Amino acid sequence: MNSRRVVVTGMGVITCAGPSLDSLWEVCMIGKSPIRKVTKFDTTWLDASCAGEIDFDPDAFFSHRQKQRLDRFSQLAHIAAGQAIADTRLDFSSKEPRENSGVCLGTALGGISSAEEEHSEFQLTQQSPRSINPFLAIQIYGGSSTCNLAQEFGLQGVNNCYSQSCASGTIALGEAFRYIKRGEADMILAGGAEAPLCPMTFTAFANIKTMTRSQDYAAAYRPFDKDRDGFVMGEGAAILVLEELDHALKRGAPIVGEISGYGLTCDAYHMTSPLPNGSQAVRAIKGALKEAGMGPDEIEYINAHASGTIVNDRTETEILKQVFGNRATCPPVSGTKPFHAHPLGATGAIEAALVLKAMGEKMVPPTINLEVPGEGCDLDYIPLVPRPLNFRTALSNSFGFGGVNASLVLKEYRL
Repeated sequence: MNSRRVVVTGMGVITCAGPSLDSLWEVCMIGKSPIRKVTKFDTTWLDASCAGEIDFDPDAFFSHRQKQRLDRFSQLAHIAAGQAIADTRLDFSSKEPRENSGVCLGTALGGISSAEEEHSEFQLTQQSPRSINPFLAIQIYGGSSTCNLAQEFGLQGVNNCYSQSCASGTIALGEAFRYIKRGEADMILAGGAEAPLCPMTFTAFANIKTMTRSQDYAAAYRPFDKDRDGFVMGEGAAILVLEELDHALKRGAPIVGEISGYGLTCDAYHMTSPLPNGSQAVRAIKGALKEAGMGPDEIEYINAHASGTIVNDRTETEILKQVFGNRATCPPVSGTKPFHAHPLGATGAIEAALVLKAMGEKMVPPTINLEVPGEGCDLDYIPLVPRPLNFRTALSNSFGFGGVNASLVLKEYRL
């Protein structure tokens, strides 16, 4: 690979914490979780009953025709992309071709909410073809979000959608980073979007016992705590504008950080449980560090996957120890999912945006609800309250179903 540097020049985020990255950051600094009881459908017959729901009115953002064409996950992607483009001061008002600009997004389930809704209508109307939205075919596949964004902004370069469960957003950022580094693009909208809060999907995850059963909703998500019992599903999106450094400098773009390393491996072991010795996640982290030209001792903060499940949190702790050593040598770690829930394929992108925001603010979000660490969870997890930290380098980890491990090295930009 050549030496082209890849910087982040804009960020857009929408989560259950609010309609922007600033609103999410405010929640992180207050230290209170926005997770609540599910209101979109009945959960009284399920063990799991809370989620990270977003309050937004599609009518405020989209025309009737746009709503017909865009599933909720694509709507969230468009909102986040609009924020990111405004943040980086890109002018896409003209429709000239942009052959060196593209889109890379991650989504685990794509248009699952439209698929469920239309299937229910199909059954109620005794399987009448006329009951189905004619746009359904172009709503439900994951790449519909990237293609719609490309059409809206005239992005004729790389266009890819990644669907590797909870690692999808991180993979999208990493692959976009590589495209730009190799010279195959100058600018890419990259990130993730997810809207999985629909009855059948929620029930499926509840049935495999991966989601918390707690009804103390604000305290339900408890990474690394002894009372943790699962994750909290959410919806959301984050889009980052990635640019080649000279491309950004020439247009005077605001630079908020840099991606310098990416690692991707697979456990090839189990669909929901991590490889017990963590060797392939270790390899992903080391691969990201190697690409960044850094040693473990140069990382100053870690945003953990921190899924809140018994096995995964303990295994991730062991993985970090294998790379960074014990509590004395491992940098501070936090799990931010209690602030934005776990929007599956969007989560890694949301967390990357949070890391860069924290780097600029010189403050790191805490791991809230961590009252008593669980067995084997003995690192510095920044419990309960934010911590001032003047850091320039960070690692962000995402681990997905099927044993997919993705890691990013993020840095403060310096010329």
